[in-house]
Amino acid sequence: MRWRRLGLVPGADGTAPWAAHSALQPTPLLLSDVIRLFVGFRDGAGRSSVAFIDVDAEQPARVRRVADVPALAPGRPGGFDQDGVVPCAVVRCGTVLRLYYAGYERGRDVRFRVFGGVAESDDDGETFTRVLETPVTPATPGESLFRVIHSIRRHGDGWRAWYGGGDGFIAGGDSTRPVYDIRCMDSADGITFPASGRVVVELGAGEYRVGRPFVVEGGPGLQMFFGASTDREDYRLAYAESVDGDEWVRRDADLGFDRAPAGFDSQAMGYPAVLDVDGRRLMFYNGNDFGRDGVGVAVLEGP
Repeated sequence: MRWRRLGLVPGADGTAPWAAHSALQPTPLLLSDVIRLFVGFRDGAGRSSVAFIDVDAEQPARVRRVADVPALAPGRPGGFDQDGVVPCAVVRCGTVLRLYYAGYERGRDVRFRVFGGVAESDDDGETFTRVLETPVTPATPGESLFRVIHSIRRHGDGWRAWYGGGDGFIAGGDSTRPVYDIRCMDSADGITFPASGRVVVELGAGEYRVGRPFVVEGGPGLQMFFGASTDREDYRLAYAESVDGDEWVRRDADLGFDRAPAGFDSQAMGYPAVLDVDGRRLMFYNGNDFGRDGVGVAVLEGP
């Protein structure tokens, strides 16, 4: 593959207290002539709210509109998502838009816990209402700290989801590092999920996390774009292919998209999302410092 950078979509500009900086984990939705990018805007304490940035479908680095209020704010005190919400996947379900999001809770003995929630919208994501106040993917054995859906699509009469799962931290660099890999599970209704899934992308040599799997059609059947980190390297983009969505083969070298020599994505690239628009395949991603500057945009120019 050959990708060409199109530019940077700026993150939050600090004009509102809830949106001091960043545009974390871009999650795109095509709406007529605009692409609605659901992102996490962070306040001064690092708590994220789900908001959106509308960009032009033909010139996806051109901003058309930025939300002035959160579409989904952090949850109630004591809730699993009280310390921040971040968009992960968005799908249409009949007349509503369903958002799968990550809910963060800061820990006392661990840095944080993160589990998956679901919210729905009847106004194309201007506002979301929680389906449940509790996580749809709660803590389970082997997934006691991290359990978040990042891609979900129709599978037979039900749904198939790919998610990040794990239950530990390791010491590394100047802090503790969360350890998780990519797993898969099926659901009849997209709301009720089994207690555990199956690992489909394991950690590679030296890696402590692989995450934000974004699955789309392509290659031999399905393609997965995700991020991978080692203790020596921050997030870089990674890639896998599958015929059936169950057995995946990593082909990182085929991705053809790496960090830039300088600029907002010179140190890290992660949280990818891919969208096909008018015959073009676009990638949205975060760069250095978890997307503090905004969202990078690239277009696929070769197979």
